[in-house]
Amino acid sequence: MKKAAAVGLAAALSLAAAGCGSGSGSDKSTVTLWMYPVIGDQAKSQAFWGKVEKDFEAANPAIDVKIDQQPWEGRQEKVTTALVSKKGFDLVVLGPDQIPQYAQQGTVEAVDDVVAPAKASYLPNSLSALTVGGKLYGVPIYQTITAPIYNKKLFAEAGVDKAPETLAELKAAAPKLAAKKVAVLDYPGKPEVSLNQSFYPILWANGGSVFAPDGKTVAFNGPEGVESLQLLLDLKAAGGLPENTASKGNDIEGGALAAGKTAMYHAATAGQADQLGAAIGAENVGIGLPLEGKKRVAFGIPGGLVLAKHSENKDAAKKLATYLASPEVSAALAKESGFFPARTDVTVPDQSATSKEFAKSLQYAFPGDTHPKARHVMGLLAPHIQAALLGKEDAKTALDAAAKEADQLLGSGG
Repeated sequence: MKKAAAVGLAAALSLAAAGCGSGSGSDKSTVTLWMYPVIGDQAKSQAFWGKVEKDFEAANPAIDVKIDQQPWEGRQEKVTTALVSKKGFDLVVLGPDQIPQYAQQGTVEAVDDVVAPAKASYLPNSLSALTVGGKLYGVPIYQTITAPIYNKKLFAEAGVDKAPETLAELKAAAPKLAAKKVAVLDYPGKPEVSLNQSFYPILWANGGSVFAPDGKTVAFNGPEGVESLQLLLDLKAAGGLPENTASKGNDIEGGALAAGKTAMYHAATAGQADQLGAAIGAENVGIGLPLEGKKRVAFGIPGGLVLAKHSENKDAAKKLATYLASPEVSAALAKESGFFPARTDVTVPDQSATSKEFAKSLQYAFPGDTHPKARHVMGLLAPHIQAALLGKEDAKTALDAAAKEADQLLGSGG
């Protein structure tokens, strides 16, 4: 059995060139999986994936599994290079925002047949997020979710009986907390923060979307988008955002929320809730459902096993994908990673109270507006939102300017 090892692209490609398909002098099929640090602790990650290799190979002696543990950094470029060169991996873990471009290029294979036998057991949102053009291109092995976290004590001290559950209640609570020199919303306006954890959840809650239905233009500058950005500007005017909101990140440790200067972050992870608990006391941390506007929406993405079109051992790769998506492995992965199963028939061992609260938002999970240019558009929009927060542009002007740039990008195919 080959041991799980962290290797770079060059090493992976050399292995592929040397015979990623089947070992020389052996009838075994080799399946290479590029895995990422979904288990944050490196030692635990090595042990977990090493056991996965051992157990799978014991049950499937004709298949040799190689799990290459890759870093998050540079993932997009490395995966693209591997798919274009037709070398490097058989399976790779990708998110919904990455898959459309590869499906469009025809470099990945549909995997509906892998999920079909247990399709009813998967979270519908996990499957739809990995579907492009009516075909499933990823086998979900985990699901992430975000939800509001808040400081119960600050709301109580401001005379707010319960933490906001809607965008309207958030706005109404702002002046009461501002009177106590506390900002109601720990909004991270730094452009480097993903809009999936800042502006987009508010846009989605108000019924808006980033792209028009045909994907040829953007829609974030419509009435829903203007309403969403105006809400932030109204909060700022009422003292409801941190003074440095335009340049702050969403770090909890060392941040305003942990210091008791802000009361709520609307798109946090379970890990961030634990960090807040360590700072202010777990008994003071509340976890809510996604803030409701016209609807409730929580940013959350599945991690999907994607099959390379060039794989020479597709049947063996699909067997491995089926195994990794099984209830047993899904439960173990959820326990070690802190993420959530993408299936409803999985019980996570020793699941924390925090995780159980976050799991209530899984039904509202939304992967974002998947589009081949989603990340590029985000990069164009974020600076204009920042400009509005700095008072340099009003809501409509900021979003229209960003839309003009984004539509030019989409129209050029660049």
